[in-house]
Amino acid sequence: MTAALLQSSLHSLPLLARGKVRDNYAVGEDRILMVASDRLSAFDVVMGEPIPGKGALLTQMALFWFDKLKGIVPNHLTGEAPESVVAPDEVAQVRERSMLVKRLKPLPVEAVVRGYLAGSGWAEYQASRSVCGVALPEGLKNAGKLAQPIFTPATKAAVGEHDENVSFEQIAQAIGLELAVQVRDVSIRLYRAAADFALSKGIIIADTKFEFGLDADGTLTLMDEVLTPDSSRFWPVEGYQAAFEAGRNPPSYDKQFVRDWLEQAQVNGQPWNKTAPAPALPADVVEKTAAKYREALQRLTA
Repeated sequence: MTAALLQSSLHSLPLLARGKVRDNYAVGEDRILMVASDRLSAFDVVMGEPIPGKGALLTQMALFWFDKLKGIVPNHLTGEAPESVVAPDEVAQVRERSMLVKRLKPLPVEAVVRGYLAGSGWAEYQASRSVCGVALPEGLKNAGKLAQPIFTPATKAAVGEHDENVSFEQIAQAIGLELAVQVRDVSIRLYRAAADFALSKGIIIADTKFEFGLDADGTLTLMDEVLTPDSSRFWPVEGYQAAFEAGRNPPSYDKQFVRDWLEQAQVNGQPWNKTAPAPALPADVVEKTAAKYREALQRLTA
């Protein structure tokens, strides 16, 4: 395995932005080179330790889903090789971990779809019997399956800040009702198709987030990453029922493993307050997380 890449450093292209995981470079006026580093974020804080191979795994999984779901909505891929736009001495930094994509006008919304009640959705439900303004029945449990997938959007936060769950009405005010309805309906279609396929491979997709932009013609286009362990909660079917009945978070293919460790972590004798800097991840947490990512990709694409 090649060395872990915590941060790319390309000299042949201008850097546009560094996100929690991806480094984006301008390729002319109409394209972006997205380089998936091996950084990992949890609770919107970037960990100091990279997960070796994670960027390549994320990219291969995103490409798999973009191809499988292309009949539902256009995506941002150009079909061009990322290696073709960098200098020869930079190829190693982009190989297998990059996508060359169309430059879009991004929509200021995280299009979250939940098929199960978990994470911040479960916390919100306990307080209000609703999630992002969507009323839910009494008696639901942590990790329980919902009768129908629900659209529970969030605002996009800058690195180091927390995404904020909002209502559909707030999104409609931000981007217009017609576009908000389109984003909601397409997101639920994408989730249903992906969840059905993943279930056939023994994986439950509990929830996921999509990001969209508009191209020059105003066409809604799927962008960023899609249905990876960074943007989704993946549970193996075989461990789900026992965990659900016991009221625990099910075993996970995603970074819930890191989240659970961080919930117990202490800094200077006090529980970590979920702000930067994060406590250092032990080597075994890094190794087990990398193994989870590999297993998820292998299982989905087998």
